[in-house]
Amino acid sequence: MIESLTAAILVASGLVVISIFTSLIALRIGAPLLLFFLALGLLAGEEGVLGIGFDDAPTAYLVGSVALAIILFDSGFDTSFASYRTAAWPALTLATWGVGLTSAIVAVPGHYLLGLSWMEGLLLGAIVSSTDAAAVFFLLRVGGITLRDRVRSTLEIESGTNDPMAIFLTITLVELIASGHGADGVGWRMVLGFVQQMGIGAIAGILAGQAILQTVNRLELERALYPLLVLAMAMVVFAGTNLIGGSGFLAAYVAGLVAGNAQLRGIGLIRRIQGGMTWLAQITMFLTMGLLATPSHLATFALPALAVAAVLIFIARPLAVWLCLAPYGFSRAETSFVAWVGLRGAVSILLAILPLIEGIPSGRIYFNAAFVVVLVSLLIQGWTLGRTARWLGLVVPRRIGPVERVELELPGEARHELVVYRIVTDSPVAKGQRLPRWARPSLVVRNGQSVSFHRAGRLQPGDAVYLFVPPRQVPLLDRLFASPARLDEQDSQFYGDFALAPEARLGEVSLLYDIPIGRYDPQWSVGELLRREFGGSVEAGDRLPLGPVELIVRSVDENHRVTSVGLAVSPEPRRRRAQVSPLRMITSGLKRLHHLWGR
Repeated sequence: MIESLTAAILVASGLVVISIFTSLIALRIGAPLLLFFLALGLLAGEEGVLGIGFDDAPTAYLVGSVALAIILFDSGFDTSFASYRTAAWPALTLATWGVGLTSAIVAVPGHYLLGLSWMEGLLLGAIVSSTDAAAVFFLLRVGGITLRDRVRSTLEIESGTNDPMAIFLTITLVELIASGHGADGVGWRMVLGFVQQMGIGAIAGILAGQAILQTVNRLELERALYPLLVLAMAMVVFAGTNLIGGSGFLAAYVAGLVAGNAQLRGIGLIRRIQGGMTWLAQITMFLTMGLLATPSHLATFALPALAVAAVLIFIARPLAVWLCLAPYGFSRAETSFVAWVGLRGAVSILLAILPLIEGIPSGRIYFNAAFVVVLVSLLIQGWTLGRTARWLGLVVPRRIGPVERVELELPGEARHELVVYRIVTDSPVAKGQRLPRWARPSLVVRNGQSVSFHRAGRLQPGDAVYLFVPPRQVPLLDRLFASPARLDEQDSQFYGDFALAPEARLGEVSLLYDIPIGRYDPQWSVGELLRREFGGSVEAGDRLPLGPVELIVRSVDENHRVTSVGLAVSPEPRRRRAQVSPLRMITSGLKRLHHLWGR
């Protein structure tokens, strides 16, 4: 008995170690890392190399549910309220109506290709209707992709909030099918159940987030216990909310959202430990789902499941996204990218276990079909995510280069942070730029030796500098300690050929660059024009065509006020201007300058 338990521990820990090592391969080739975890589970299963026999659906669902609760709590913890101010309504529309529309469309191939009833086809649609946040953001990080704020915030919020909706639909439909009520049970019962679960889940999450905040900030504990306390309280609210009839998954997400946006003691340590726990949860979840699957059974449903995946990827998700985002003014490129970023992950496989647990006769069909859909989604969408974002022009060039920074927590509720920067070559401070007065250098570590800042002299590449700074000033220091961003032709096309001051009068800009302003007031500033055109919600990358040129928002502050504007000449006018003689261009420019000087 002891030997078998020891062998089980050896195998489980070994699989986790191998899973972590596979991240090196995924990073190198830009592959979906979660696909590696899933494949590793298949290889270790009963028809794989290790031949591990695992057919315990209830245990797999329990493990997956706990792992998903941890992932959702961390997802909320890392989501800022600023993201909700940017994209709350479109993201929540996708997370609710989008899930419902996707489920309804996928029911069609489920009915005609897999032989399911319409209610069972709708259940299949609900199972595969939610996106996988972990897969999306890992691939964006691997590809070095920096998305525009509204697109990033929409994906971030949708992927964190659509799981509770998909889980609610799946559980409700499983109960209706298992009880034999069928379509007669759909209607007010589902609506009331949705209001109850989401309402209780949201309220419980808000209360739990406040409880976490008050408990952590008032108790004097060993520092290493704070991350464990926060995670344990998240699991308490998850399980407790489920017991009182609410959505425990939504409660866990909301609790993380509330706690993560508060002044929480030791939040840096909590984030680091929680990040590791989230990775462990993802690895465990995918390995378990892989072990539960049987490759020979998957092959039986391969063709119809591939057709279901094709309908989901190329019809259901795009159509649902286009309908949901139509009222919110998203551009065609933004909508197309959100539609393509519909990666399915372990949540779909987890939900496919429910029909097996309830003993529904077609339970195996759901599991095998969902597994194939997830594999296809990760392979097709996962491997093309970065290229699609660049092709659609949604990647925002980095405004600063690489920076090496570590934040250290101070005890209590200090108003300063201890930040450690490692000097990188060609950064402003490495070239002799002085530090601002509000930054308080403490010491410098050079060649393994610590020296005071005043005795260190000029900072050198490789030095580690310890500074006490207010948290809001950290982004400003990042610019001083970062190496220069690489500005290439793509960056120039994105941000414009040259910059304009947002205070510049539209009439003067029009005269200087021969821009038709039409109905716009020439006394408006360029910044005011952009604010009016984009409804006050301006973000970097927004573009406004004006005749032969485009005005581009280069940067905004925390209040969404325009701080820098770019001007780009569109490709067609570029060709026309190339045919104009240089002498004529110079003469025309001198005339406009003379006119402005005279004013």
